[in-house]
Amino acid sequence: MGKSRIEEHEAFLSWLLETIEEKQIELLLVSGDIFDTGTPPNYALELYYNFLKQLSSKKSLKTTIITAGNHDSVSTLKAPKQLLEALNVHVVVNGDEDENIIIPIKEDEETKAIVCAVPFLRDSVIRQSLGAETVSDKEKLANNGIKAYYEKAYNNAKELEQNTPIIAMGHLTTVGSRSSESERDIYIGGTLDIGGDYLASMFDYVALGHLHINQTVGASNNLGHVRYSGSPIPLSFSESKNTQKVNVVTIDEDVKVEELKVPLKRKLQVIKGDLETIKKELKAIEDKSTWIEVHIKDDNPMFANTEIRELATKLELTILAVKIEKSEKQLRAKELKAISLDELSVQEVFEKRLELEEIENSEFKEQLSQTFNEVVSNLHESEQI
Repeated sequence: MGKSRIEEHEAFLSWLLETIEEKQIELLLVSGDIFDTGTPPNYALELYYNFLKQLSSKKSLKTTIITAGNHDSVSTLKAPKQLLEALNVHVVVNGDEDENIIIPIKEDEETKAIVCAVPFLRDSVIRQSLGAETVSDKEKLANNGIKAYYEKAYNNAKELEQNTPIIAMGHLTTVGSRSSESERDIYIGGTLDIGGDYLASMFDYVALGHLHINQTVGASNNLGHVRYSGSPIPLSFSESKNTQKVNVVTIDEDVKVEELKVPLKRKLQVIKGDLETIKKELKAIEDKSTWIEVHIKDDNPMFANTEIRELATKLELTILAVKIEKSEKQLRAKELKAISLDELSVQEVFEKRLELEEIENSEFKEQLSQTFNEVVSNLHESEQI
């Protein structure tokens, strides 16, 4: 919405460096989506590289492992890969045969753990062909391909050391996990038939990326060893009530996980109601740095919108968006249905255009969406070449 998040990112990275030192962290795992776009701005790249340089001064930290997510450009992350290895930072971008995803963590020549650094697995890695299969066939191939990939990684790690803890990384949506509005589907059908219990049957701990909510995945019998850390800052107003956390994992005779709350640099707040309710809540906001999204449900929403914005200016508050809830009056509801294009991703614009066609064949409709997403993905990657 035209606002920079640089101050929030700087605050998080500074806090993370302090935490690594304070907690004497030995291994840092970052499971994908380093950036939100395949073409990150220069300030974001500078923040990223400065942070990795500062990590090298932390005496306790033996290794940092970074894997690519579905938002990341393979070429952007891959370019400094060999240079970063000099700082003991391992970057795994696509997990193909040319990349070694099995990374032993050593101390005085003794292997303390083995990490299976699995990035977001693109179609070329997990499927031989996408040409003639139906949507259901593709979903099955994706599930089988990803499961086979993890099983092979686990077996390769076991061959190195029999009695060493094996940690996996991953970037996907698992069965039973909770998502937020700002995540995009990354496989056909969105959710794979891969659960936390399946991953826990092999690995001592699984550090997952993609979902923005800190959470444990699977039944209680996996002891909470399959987890998403979540995003370090709230990435949309739908996440305004989330608590951002990082997971500190201790592996000794057993596995212990401590959730550390990330200090909030800037609050996002959603206010809903009629004109009087919203005005009252605006007046109650004490932190002037808060970014606000307003949802109006009022018989005269245009007048209410003007009143709210004028009050916000007077109170020195920042409203980033005003959304009008559907009115009971059908005509008014139809008039106010329009939304701003900057609120939508490219994929969401296509989906809304597709809805206008009223295609009855759901499988054909899903294939169109998948084909469009592949075209967009290929365009993003070609921009980096």
